[in-house]
Amino acid sequence: MFAALALVLSPSVAHAATYDVDPTHSMVGFSVSHMGFSSVRGFFGTVSGTVEIDPANPSTAKVEGTVGVESVNTMNQDRDDHLRNPDFFDVASFPEMTFRSTAVRNVTKDGFDLVGDFTLHGVTKPVVFHVARLSPEATDPWGNTKVATSATATIARKDFGMTWNKQLDQGGWLVGDEVQVTLDLELVKRK
Repeated sequence: MFAALALVLSPSVAHAATYDVDPTHSMVGFSVSHMGFSSVRGFFGTVSGTVEIDPANPSTAKVEGTVGVESVNTMNQDRDDHLRNPDFFDVASFPEMTFRSTAVRNVTKDGFDLVGDFTLHGVTKPVVFHVARLSPEATDPWGNTKVATSATATIARKDFGMTWNKQLDQGGWLVGDEVQVTLDLELVKRK
């Protein structure tokens, strides 16, 4: 297992390191079925978090992230306002969603599964993110050491108390229950 994690992590990351999410170069996106035949996509503009990685001991890897839910953006103001109200995110009562890792599993040369507690809409449930292999470290023009990765998960919005929907005349529902979550993260190594 340790050998597999060494393949996942960049060869230049040879010891424990802490990285912070670069909010200007990272995105938390989502996609949900609309009327059963198309998808609505969106993202959140406010993202923060930390990643602690020790290639010699993957069981101690730690990831924490926070997303400001009010920053939801689907490129449609009316829909975004509806998503912010109590029918969906209820940002006045639940302004953030969070993730805190609890385990690393299924380490391969291509990535690993990151298990953790995901809190949304005041409900905490375990969620598994499938994390892609970290990029090699690179230095930006300002001397910051960076890596990048992506991750995906599927959640059921009803599991988090987000049950609003409308039945369609022809059958089916306006909004799907399964939500595909995609993270594209650029991480800055702490000095």
